[in-house]
Amino acid sequence: MPTIRILDPAEGMKKFSYSGQIDKLSIADIKKFISDFKSGTLKAFLKSEDVPDYTNKVMKSVVGLNFQDLVIMNENDVFIKFYAPWCGHCKEMAPAWIELAEELRNVPGLLIADFDATANEADGVEVEGFPTIKFYPKGEKSAPIDFEGDRNIDEFRKYLKEHSEAYKKYLSSKNEEL
Repeated sequence: MPTIRILDPAEGMKKFSYSGQIDKLSIADIKKFISDFKSGTLKAFLKSEDVPDYTNKVMKSVVGLNFQDLVIMNENDVFIKFYAPWCGHCKEMAPAWIELAEELRNVPGLLIADFDATANEADGVEVEGFPTIKFYPKGEKSAPIDFEGDRNIDEFRKYLKEHSEAYKKYLSSKNEEL
């Protein structure tokens, strides 16, 4: 503190922070900062919590720093809940989401995760309400599918049966009817 930022309303209010020393800021530095923004060479500022320790955790809590690695640049189907800790609807559906994660923790190629969207941001992710649930199919990482069903474990399973190849393969191996 203090800091200088540019907010870009044309790009979903992306934030760009000045990375230099504020106490040595000159008019030339400000001009360069604005010029770099206009030329598209600045990297957007995305807030993130520290990457958590996943040892003995059923639920993978994705944060801004590892979103690309765990959700976009991996070989898994990812079913992820974007939530706010204060949200009543999020709190209400949390037990079903945790039960789903516990039940499917050993399904190869499928990750059930959550993302505190009040403390973290991820490039390209727009969350307009809580909870928001998205499915990122393996190999189609640029096009997540919004989950629009009821927020209960039966609907989550039904959705995964329809959308997740990893879950379908798992069920087939268990000789369960699709």
